Amino acid sequence: MPGHSLTLGALGVFILWLGWFGFNAGSTIGGTDLNIAVIFLNTNLAAAASGIMAMVTTWYKYGKPDVSMTLNGALAGLVSPFKPLFSIPCCAIISSNAVVAIIRRYNYLLLIHLPWLQSCRQTVCRLVGPDKKMARQYGDEGVLALEQDKELSLEQYEVIVIGAGHAGCEAAVSASRLGCSTLLITPSLDHPALMACNPSLGGPGKAHLIKEIDALGGIMGIQGDKYALQMRRLNTGKGPAVQALRAQIDKDAYQRGMKLLLEGEHSLVLREGTVEEILVEEGRVCGVRTRQGSTYLSGTVILAAGVYLHAEIFIGHNHFSGGPGNQSPSIRLAENLVSLGFQVDRFKTGTPPRIYRRSIDFRCLAPVPGEQKVGTFSYTTRGTDFKDIPCFLTYTNESTHRMILENIDSAPLYSGLIRGKGPRYCPSIEDKVIRFKDRPRHPIFIEPESEDSEEMYLQGVSTGLPEKMQYAFLRTIPGLEEAVITRPAYAIEYDFFPPTQLKDTLETKKIRGLFFAGQLNGTTGYEEAAAQGLVAGINAALQCRGEPPFILERTEAYIGVLIDDLVTKGVSEPYRMFTSRCEYRLLLRHDNADLRLTDKGYRLGLVGKERFELLQRKKRLLEEERKRLESHRLFPNVTVNARLAEKDSAPLSKPHTLAELLKRPELNYSALKDLVEEGKEGKMDFLADQEVSSEVETHIKYAGYIAKQESTVKQVARLESKVFPESFSYDQVKNISSEARQKLKEIRPRTLGQASRIDGVTPADLSVLALHLEQGPRHKKSLQQGTDPEKTSL
Repeated sequence: MPGHSLTLGALGVFILWLGWFGFNAGSTIGGTDLNIAVIFLNTNLAAAASGIMAMVTTWYKYGKPDVSMTLNGALAGLVSPFKPLFSIPCCAIISSNAVVAIIRRYNYLLLIHLPWLQSCRQTVCRLVGPDKKMARQYGDEGVLALEQDKELSLEQYEVIVIGAGHAGCEAAVSASRLGCSTLLITPSLDHPALMACNPSLGGPGKAHLIKEIDALGGIMGIQGDKYALQMRRLNTGKGPAVQALRAQIDKDAYQRGMKLLLEGEHSLVLREGTVEEILVEEGRVCGVRTRQGSTYLSGTVILAAGVYLHAEIFIGHNHFSGGPGNQSPSIRLAENLVSLGFQVDRFKTGTPPRIYRRSIDFRCLAPVPGEQKVGTFSYTTRGTDFKDIPCFLTYTNESTHRMILENIDSAPLYSGLIRGKGPRYCPSIEDKVIRFKDRPRHPIFIEPESEDSEEMYLQGVSTGLPEKMQYAFLRTIPGLEEAVITRPAYAIEYDFFPPTQLKDTLETKKIRGLFFAGQLNGTTGYEEAAAQGLVAGINAALQCRGEPPFILERTEAYIGVLIDDLVTKGVSEPYRMFTSRCEYRLLLRHDNADLRLTDKGYRLGLVGKERFELLQRKKRLLEEERKRLESHRLFPNVTVNARLAEKDSAPLSKPHTLAELLKRPELNYSALKDLVEEGKEGKMDFLADQEVSSEVETHIKYAGYIAKQESTVKQVARLESKVFPESFSYDQVKNISSEARQKLKEIRPRTLGQASRIDGVTPADLSVLALHLEQGPRHKKSLQQGTDPEKTSL
């Protein structure tokens, strides 16, 4: 044995020497009577190290090294310099014993961290297979072990995305477009971007998210425009900060279109399967295992499992395991996440019944048509006249409310079956009747689910009541007296993972390379999920490329507000985005998302050069038009003052610039055209681009308010610029409250600004933290200079 050890050591040194000079070497290890596996080695030190590792592992595990340099190994080393010329692969021939030993000892880390091994894993597992000879020597257990290790023949990806909901689709597309080989795995490839609830997109806050997703190079806005059944602009009577688009969507066409889009991504592979385990080694994710028995390897995994984790459906007192769309819930994956140490809680949501269009009496319903020329979700959509398939409005009444109250014990939310908290801003009909007893009626919007479907969605009557009770109260509502249900309403309870367990990149704090996105973070809505998916996909790709993370501050985007709220404050109920959550909403308007974010998307690589050049052109037009309006003057005259009187605006007593007139609340950009055309100063060419003219108008009208908010943002930026080192110890900070210390240790804020938004952290605590951050560099400098940092003046 000592002789063998010396031989082994000498051989290892020799292989290292070959590796140092760029040679490939090989060795035969283990019993010669076994099937052999061929591992291709690259010309680097890892190649040499692999040979030593294989030898040592075999010797340690089997006690009999039986090592000898073979003709194959020697020849491989000799021809290595001529490899580029002859394309002759250099190889080490390792017995199946060694392969199994290495895999057993180092699990999947080898395949993730040693790229030279990735390229040959399929060859290894194809050649290492059980046969009769192996069975005689190692018995059935040994053969079974080798058979299990053949799962390593499955693919290796840079990014794996679990779940093809709105979060998963955005994550997969962004990661693949950033150049990462990406696998999107989902239980059903027939339901990508499933609209399990309302077949619509947008609304205040939510439309802001869609516009920002699009500005960064995401896909929701483009798909929403393409499959809109109608488009409307909401809050037109209010200021530009809260105006937003809302579209009714053809949900079936949206799903089909999303599948086609995903299939067209060259770096993206779609796979149908149910993930049951996330594989972790030494605090880092390394792959996933499916119910079907397959294993896929990756150093970055994005979990976007929606509301399927431990999902349970409730219809009256009847309840059973199930997810939206009549799909199976994810039980084992939920259990796996708990076993990995993640904190879990329960939320509840629900959906209303769907009914046949032909069973509705439209004569007593108020139609709600769409609008044209109100804008688009995507900045790339041009010249679109949207379809105008109407929705309809009706109301509940006292009979409806009385019937629900008489049967309230049948509702799982009030019978005690459901313990998870539901969304405050999207309550069930039984919740509305209980909480708002003084209201005689509640609105119900009857919306088409698809242009090619008879099903209609009843927005406003989400419920968990039994099916027979759903029939009973629906038929008390005008227009629904003969309603026939196609899909009964239900309530659903599911696991979510408090998002304070995440960094602001959406990577988990516990496991490196594992990202969470979507409703499992405690949010509600397609738009919130898609925004998280986009950010998670970008950061997973950047991590694969070894580049700094992508973080949007809450002063830059609604997406930044969303993520900062989640990871800093956590959630006590399903989180929904509203414009009121944004402190700087006049700066972060729904119509200027491209001006704020498309530059970032271009630098990331998600926005193409052509679109970037269009943005530069838009910026030039905005600046030129703003300067023109500030320089062009109107002088008092009879015609101009008459026009102003028609618009209920005060007459001119002295010259005014067009910009000054535009600041009047009763005038808009279009009104300026009439004034100039009738004036003596001659005509002026106005912009035909409504998007640009609207932006110019907003900037001029609200210039004072915008300047104030920009000043506030600069003050906030000073706090955000103070970054906590990763090793910062809050236990060493004196004079902060116990509550603050506990919250800071739990959340571990990235910046002092984020710390200021944590509940329980007071201004006094922030002052102490700021002092410590200032002392950090001084303390280090004092030590280098040999002075006492405690005596150094502040």
